[in-house]
This record gives sequence, structure tokens and C-alpha cells, in this order.
Amino acid sequence: MRGKSEFSLFRQILAPLLLGVVSFFWVVGPNVLDPSNVAWLGLGDPRQNFLGWHFFRYSGWDFPPGLNPNFGIELSNSIVYSDSNPLLAFLFKPLSSFLPEVFQYFGWWLLACFVLQAWLGWKLLGLISDNGIVRILGAGFFIFSPPLIFRLNIFHFNLVGHFLILAALYVALKPKVDRRVLLWAALLSVSALVHAYLLAMVAVVWLADIAGRMVTEKRPMAGAVLEVIGMAVMLGLVFWLAGYFSIGRGMESGGYGYYRMNLVSMLDASGWSFVIKDIPGGEGDYEGFNFLGLGIIVLAVLSMLILVAGRANIWPFVKRRSILFVVLLGLTLFALSNNFGVGSGGFQYPLPEQVLRVANVFRASGRMFWPVFYMLVFVLLFVVIRGNNTHLAITILAGALVLQIVDTRAGWAGIRAKLMAEPASEWSTSLKDPFWIDAARQYKKVRWIQPANQSPNWQLLATFAGKHHMATDAVYLARMSQSALANAQAKAQDALSTGHYEADTLYILDETALRSAVLSLNMETDLLARIDGLSVLAPGWKKCRNCTTVQDNMGLVDLLLTARSGDRFEFKLGGNGLINLAEGWSASEPWGTWSEGKGARVTLPATDNLRLIVIEADALVTPAHPEQRVRVSLNGVFVKEIAVMFNTGNRIEIPVTDKMRALLSTSESLRLQFEFPDAARPVDLGVANDTRTLALGLVSITLR
Repeated sequence: MRGKSEFSLFRQILAPLLLGVVSFFWVVGPNVLDPSNVAWLGLGDPRQNFLGWHFFRYSGWDFPPGLNPNFGIELSNSIVYSDSNPLLAFLFKPLSSFLPEVFQYFGWWLLACFVLQAWLGWKLLGLISDNGIVRILGAGFFIFSPPLIFRLNIFHFNLVGHFLILAALYVALKPKVDRRVLLWAALLSVSALVHAYLLAMVAVVWLADIAGRMVTEKRPMAGAVLEVIGMAVMLGLVFWLAGYFSIGRGMESGGYGYYRMNLVSMLDASGWSFVIKDIPGGEGDYEGFNFLGLGIIVLAVLSMLILVAGRANIWPFVKRRSILFVVLLGLTLFALSNNFGVGSGGFQYPLPEQVLRVANVFRASGRMFWPVFYMLVFVLLFVVIRGNNTHLAITILAGALVLQIVDTRAGWAGIRAKLMAEPASEWSTSLKDPFWIDAARQYKKVRWIQPANQSPNWQLLATFAGKHHMATDAVYLARMSQSALANAQAKAQDALSTGHYEADTLYILDETALRSAVLSLNMETDLLARIDGLSVLAPGWKKCRNCTTVQDNMGLVDLLLTARSGDRFEFKLGGNGLINLAEGWSASEPWGTWSEGKGARVTLPATDNLRLIVIEADALVTPAHPEQRVRVSLNGVFVKEIAVMFNTGNRIEIPVTDKMRALLSTSESLRLQFEFPDAARPVDLGVANDTRTLALGLVSITLR
């Protein structure tokens, strides 16, 4: 009996554990387990995740404890909105003084995800079969599911926690569950502290479980209502502790219908199969990537044959859980969105504004299919296992799993190479000048002007600030308080216009802020210089006795105050005209700069005998939005209105009359004011997931 018990323990714990560990080392590799290795976290979302945690661990405990004020300063945020896995952040922050200077837990999180995915897949298969080989083979399909491993490919590490979805399905499918309410409370709380999308999926399955048990077990309505109220109160407390409420109405975003699931996504390999061809779709369809994999498709074909032959009866199972299946159908419809895609075609249908606002909280709706995906895999395994004898079922599962792993390797083979980067405890930086070391001693904060979410140099500046334990508003957050952002921008604009800067703050300016900074600069005390490619404003630097001497870049002033006929000002990234963008402009791009909002202004140097201003521009126009009206004023005097009707290559000519030249002769600058009554958001026009209000894309202005 003892030997049998020990073997049972091996099957229950060691077999799925071994499966998860082996799969992890095969797909991911061991380097990510080094806590001091951040080389693999160097780009985009992973750097955001690490830096959010790094700032959080070195800041004091706030109230509520999830707030992360040094990573954003006034841009209201918490550890939740840097996607830094609050669950582990809360666990490790009290231990921070015992941890090395650079410490990451994301590699161990990924290992835990693989192990728990295997274990919960094993538990789910236990609802179908008692055979250990059948269960371990079935668990393999849950590990090598493309939607799971795809999250590694696009560096969404928190979202690798699909084991939470499997846990929810297991509790909902298991007929009798001890301490069921406590299990759901723990599962919902953990999901809330990992990622809001996973919480939403788990919560939907939980609600379906409540409703289903009311029907099948005749549970009283009062008990269900009390459970819902209790869970809502508990989750509200978890949300508050984690800092979910720190951004006010900033939870709303744009993109629902863009980040959709395409109807053919389960058959669209998108590069994840050597055999199955890709199916063209929309740009945002990658968030709805739900390719089944060749092995699971084979199981689907065999399952249909088994059902037609009547060798397995799935209907009693489905009927007992009919409410869960109806809810999963609802998740499917949400995932498909109102921008219904069928390959590269499809159609749209309108939704009320209130519904869209709620939907945009979970704008990447394609992800919401994951519970449906795993239920489908479970049902296919159910049919194959129950529709065949054990030996044949094992043969089919083994062959299909080999197909699944070998064929989907087309998509995941390159992941290991990316995550197995040469280990390093810091990232390379372009900030080489000795100035930065002195600046880290002199200042407590680093600010980017104008404040923005995911500003052009946020990675560089946030890394510098994090290394030296400074606060910064140069950040990237999943969500941001729009009122806090507006207040921060107003504060920055006030500092630029008055020249009154915080003494403990180092300012890095974008090109559009340089003009205001030059005009209001206190040249006796403040430093304005170009250092390592950045425009730096250091308050009080010239009065600092122990600070590095830096040569002022006074050529900026000359650039602002002089111009000749024929000068062409370019507004692309690094262009000579960016310094002349006064207000109402977005970040510059390789081709030019978009207006942002309903109006914008350009301030140019005055020039003698000016007769014509020539503007080259792109415009946001579509078949449904065929023109952009542009109203132009010069130094406060209305000049003309132009209808711009082409995406690119537009030429706008502003003649300067004798009367206007006489007016300009008394001014040191030309102030071109634009109004855009037809400005729109690309996301609303269905052309891109861009929530900015755009109209004119400024390429160049020539003075003649």
C-alpha cells in the first residue's frame, strides 16, 4: 500500500511539476531565473514592468500601499499601472533591504506559470480520466497552447498567467468543491493582483458558476446575492490596496474593435505553423491571436467523427453546465467586438456611447476569448478520451501533442533566443557625459516637458532616474489619470513661460518646449544646454560650486531670432523647425509632426520682404472623413480657410499682402495660428488604434 501511495503522490505532484519545468526550460531557458539579470527586460513593456517595480521597492510605503509616486510624480499611478505584477511586488517589497540593488522576479513568475499551467491542466484532465498517462498528455495541450506562449513572444509577462483561467474553469466544472467560496475569494484576489484582464475572465466564470449552481443544486437566491456582495466588498478592498482607484476615470481608453478577435483566428496560424497558411486580417488582430495549433485541430476533426459515430455523449455534460456555456458565448461575442472581422473583410455595427465606454476599459477584447479557448480544448479532450478505449486515446493524444509541439515551434522557437540574452545587471545608456553623475547628486527629480505617457525618451530617463533613486514623470503606464496629466502639463507650461523651475528638479525638454525655455531663461543661474543629444535645463546649475562646468548652447537663441527669405523649416524628428512649434502639437515622427487637438500654433522668426508662406502637410482624411478644414491666422489676423483633401503631399500657400507686411514689421516673430474644426481620432474612424485628436501633419514651412 505504501508503494502505491508514493506512486500516487508522484503522479499528483511530481509528474505535472516535471512537465512544467521541462517545458519552461525548453521554451524560455534558464537565464531569466537570475534575479540580477535584466538584459532580457530591456525593451518596451518588460522595461516598464521592471522599472515600475524598481521605483516601488525604493519608495516608502504610501497610503494606500500600492501607490508608486516616484514613477510618475503627479501622474497618478500605482504598481498596478506599470504592469509590475503587484502580487509579487507586495511580497518582495518588505524584503527589499535584503535584496541586491538590481532584483527582478519576472523570470521566476514565468517558471511558476508553466508549472501551474501543467498542474491545473492535470487537475482538469482528472475530471475526465484517472489514467496518469492520459492526464499528463492532456496537460501538455494546455502548456503548448499558442495564445499562452504568444504572450512571451510580445513580452506580456503578467498575461502568461493563464493558469488562473484554468483554475477558474476547474472550480466551475468540478461537481463538488470543498470551501468553494474561499477558493473563489482567493482566486479573484490573486487575479486582481496579477492583471485586470485575467480578473475579468475569472470573475465571469465565477458568476457563471454561481448562476449554474443555483439552477443545478437549487441553491437559494439569498445565498448567491450575499456571495456577490461579499466578493464585491472584498475586491473593492483589494483594488484600493493595490491602487486601482489612483487614476480616477483614466481606466477608460480607446481601441475596442481594433484589438479584436477575428472570426477566423482559431485557424489563422500567423506564423505559428509550418503547415497551415496565414490568413490576412486587421492590424490589431494580434491581440485576438487564438490559433488552435495543428495538434488541437486534429483533435477537433477526430472529435467530430466520434460525435457523429455516437461513441461519446457530450450533451449531458454541456446541459449540466449550460449557463457556463452561454456565458462563454457572451465572451466570444465581446472578443469579436462590434468591428466584426472575417479575415481581411468584415463589417461594423454601432454601439451606444455608454456601452463603448465600458467596453474600452477592456479594449483588447480579443484576449477575452481565452476561457473559451481552454474550454474548447477541454471539450475536445473529453470527447477523444471518452470516445475511445484508453490505449487508443493515449495513442491519439501522444500523436496530436507531438504535432502540436513540433508545428507550433514555427512561432515559439525564437522566443528562447530573445530571452536567453547575455545576462547583465544594467542596460546600456547614451548618457555618457560626466554631467549626469553630478546632476544625480544635485537633483531629486527628473521631469520631461511636456509631460506625456510613453514620451519619446521615457526609457532612457526613467532608467537614469531609477538607477540614482530619483523620481520622474518620464514614464510609460498602462492607464493614466487624464486630469492629472492635464494638470502636470499646465504646471510645466507655467514653468516654461515664467522661468520659475523647481530647484530640486532636472528638466529635459522636447523640441517644442525649447522656444519658451529660451525666452524665459534666467541666464545667470540656470543652465540650458544640449548634452548627449538631450536638451537639458538645470535650475541653479551655474551657482553650484561642485558641479561640472557645461558650455551653454546659446546657438539656440540665435536660431530662434534670425531667418532669411527662402528658409525651410522641417518638422520631422530632429528637424530644424521643431523648436518653433509653440503649442497644440504631438511628438515629432520621422516624417513630420501631427497637430493634436482643435488648434495649434507655430512661432517663426520674422523676415524682411516676406510675400508667401508655403506649408507642406499630411492630413487625416478617409473615405468617410474626406476633408480637413484648416483656418489660418497670422499674428492674430484671420487669413484664409483651406480644405485639405489628401493624406499626403498637400501644399498650402499663405500670401502675405502689403498691409500684412506692414503689420509684421513691428513684430519680432510670425505667429501662425491654425484651427481644425474637422479634427478627429483615428480610432473613431477605424483606421488605427490612435486616440489622439488629429488633423494636420506638418512636414515643412518655407518663407519666401
